[in-house]
Amino acid sequence: MNDLAPPAIKPRKRPMKLGTTVTLMVCSVTGSVLLLAFALWFWQISNTTRDGVKETALAVARTLADAPEIKRGLLLPPGSNVIQPLASAVTARNDLLYAIVTNMQGVRYSHPNAAIIGQTFIGDDLQPALRGKENVAVNRGTLGLALRVFTPVYDNRYQQIGVVVVGISLSKVQDQVNRSRWAVMWMLLFSALVVSLGIWQLVRALKRILLGLEPYEISAQFKQRQAMLQSLKEGVIAVDEDGRITLLNHAARQMLLTNAADGAVGHAPLLADLLEVLKTGVSIQDRELGCNGLLLLCNTVPVRSQNTIIGAISTFRDKTEVSQLLQRLDGMVNYVDALHTASHEFMNKLHVILGLLNMKRYDKLEDYVLQTAQNYQTDIGSIQHRIKSPVVAGFLLGKLNRAKERGVTLRLADESLVPDNPNEKQVTVLVTVLGNLIENALDALSQQAEGEVSLLLHYQDGWLVGEVSDDGPGIAPDNIDAIFRKGFSTKGDKRGVGLFLASQQLTELGGTLTVESEPGVFTQFFVHLPWDSERKAA
Repeated sequence: MNDLAPPAIKPRKRPMKLGTTVTLMVCSVTGSVLLLAFALWFWQISNTTRDGVKETALAVARTLADAPEIKRGLLLPPGSNVIQPLASAVTARNDLLYAIVTNMQGVRYSHPNAAIIGQTFIGDDLQPALRGKENVAVNRGTLGLALRVFTPVYDNRYQQIGVVVVGISLSKVQDQVNRSRWAVMWMLLFSALVVSLGIWQLVRALKRILLGLEPYEISAQFKQRQAMLQSLKEGVIAVDEDGRITLLNHAARQMLLTNAADGAVGHAPLLADLLEVLKTGVSIQDRELGCNGLLLLCNTVPVRSQNTIIGAISTFRDKTEVSQLLQRLDGMVNYVDALHTASHEFMNKLHVILGLLNMKRYDKLEDYVLQTAQNYQTDIGSIQHRIKSPVVAGFLLGKLNRAKERGVTLRLADESLVPDNPNEKQVTVLVTVLGNLIENALDALSQQAEGEVSLLLHYQDGWLVGEVSDDGPGIAPDNIDAIFRKGFSTKGDKRGVGLFLASQQLTELGGTLTVESEPGVFTQFFVHLPWDSERKAA
């Protein structure tokens, strides 16, 4: 049983939230920048601090070298105690490790440890100063490792008579560098705090712009809406506030672009409606527009954001298909009505036959049966013999009965011939066109006591030619060119669609619909359409 169980679906790893993603991204970039800035600043501060300590030591050493007491003391023996008090005072006042004065032989005249005064200075870094050059070095003496500055001492005749050595403990130098480092650290902490506040504000602003949705939620909803829009049979077209098209689904592309003739701008009426709604902000409901030979039923509404129009969207569907379905349904209803009428007539005929049998009027019964058979052969039999398409034949039977009810004769020409056709669209168009033409003829004859509608259907070389004529009042010459225009009618408002659709559907199939009329004499319509008959296919 376990083998039939569906495999377990591994749960998808949930992506990081927007706040987490932005925080990590900004923190990584900002942290890298701050660490680099800290390294560069610390390197610069360290060098600046050491340079400052060195310059301070040099300034003290030069001041001592120019002091008269130093010059006078170097002319006396080391134990004269002239230089030692001054050097000790300078050492204490400037927080130095030592201030030492030597003669040209390197013998000390001062030192923090008075016991070694008179002894030779330790270190080769004294030699450049004995040759008259200032020198800076790091070396270890009797008091430990120190930054040592050497400055020559000259007498009044500018003859070198000694050297001043100022030493600063490297631990003090490092303390100053560390104090500078803490200043940098506090600056980094303050920057991190400011960056954190900025990230928080940035995340809040992004969440507000994205309506509180996470990026993966926006992506999922976008894909769902795209799939929904592309699956709609209705066309959808949207524009932004500048009138640029931002959305065009598959159905709209099929209706507006695929069916467009070369160089034709079939969507111009739709764009005009969209621009009008953008300008006025008023919706347009259920407007009929002609585009690329199609009759579209459109609804256009503005798109608002915070009471500001940011675009417009139009949805539309092909009303031609709806009208075709309605007309086809109307044809089927007529066909069913014809069958009901035939059924009632058949029952009536059976009752007559039964009555004549009961009365034993066999002579009258024979005449009645022969007359019925003749009528059947004349009407139904002739239609079935000439019209091989069951749909067209049933349609014409319905129209024959309808014409009889209205007191008009509908006559199918003897030379008519319509082979069967597997192309359902062509059959539907023929029924639609003939239905409109016959109904118009019946309406035209409704004001006359008698009238006749003639119908001729003839097939030849893949084309079906039809003629529908009546002896009604005819069409005024001024209206001949207008009867195929949508909305034109002499029967009242909300009419004038039938001939427009008939002509349009014939044109789509490559056929034609023309008319000739003489007022008060006749009206004749000519139908020409391709017909994929079974005989042609064979």
